[in-house]
Amino acid sequence: MLADKFTQLEQKIDYCFQDKKLLRQALTHSSHSNEQKINKLPDYERLEFLGDAVLELASSDFIFREHPEMSEGELTKFRSSIVCEPALAFCARQIGLEQFILLGRGEEMTGGRKRDSIISDVMEAVIGAIYLDSGIEAARAFIGRFILSDLEHKQLFYDAKTILQEEIQKENSGAIRYELIREEGPEHDKNFVVEVMVGDKRAGCGNGHSKKAAEQHAAYEALLRRKLAPAKEGNGKKKTD
Repeated sequence: MLADKFTQLEQKIDYCFQDKKLLRQALTHSSHSNEQKINKLPDYERLEFLGDAVLELASSDFIFREHPEMSEGELTKFRSSIVCEPALAFCARQIGLEQFILLGRGEEMTGGRKRDSIISDVMEAVIGAIYLDSGIEAARAFIGRFILSDLEHKQLFYDAKTILQEEIQKENSGAIRYELIREEGPEHDKNFVVEVMVGDKRAGCGNGHSKKAAEQHAAYEALLRRKLAPAKEGNGKKKTD
């Protein structure tokens, strides 16, 4: 039952809605709303609009206070990386938000539950719903716990391609290219496997439901490997010297 699912989500996010209709609206995609012939409920789009504004304010306030050394341009760039679509989808998946979204049959069949665009929109809608239900402090607490926590690790993930590119350029160790190794699964639920090459060396491998997501995972794996690489490389040099 829907009520049980909503309770499960409330337990995950440690927030109990006073107005359960707000939570349902935040989770309702337009495809699901359009299928309802009787007692049609609104979809999440208006709440997403509100949540986007609340998120921008909360994240701006946080990084302004936490990073007094940053210039206006650096603050803007940092905030953009925190609230961009892939970043929000990443945060939403950490709490399993995608499994609670109410989708229409067609959207479900075409893989809508796995789309970053939908998952990130719902994350913002939930923020908007919490804001209307209990105010800015409750919304700020949710954002702090599920979006602004462990930023160093999250940024390494969702800025992986950019960070890897910058590191390789500094070292001048070869050109980066991403190679699609294989595609798996039916057309509506594809899984792509991608390798990232630095020069002629395989640096990392990743998979995802889009080529872009797979490339991001591959770059992230490459960065994690590079963090462990110095000690290994040092040992190798001692053997060859």
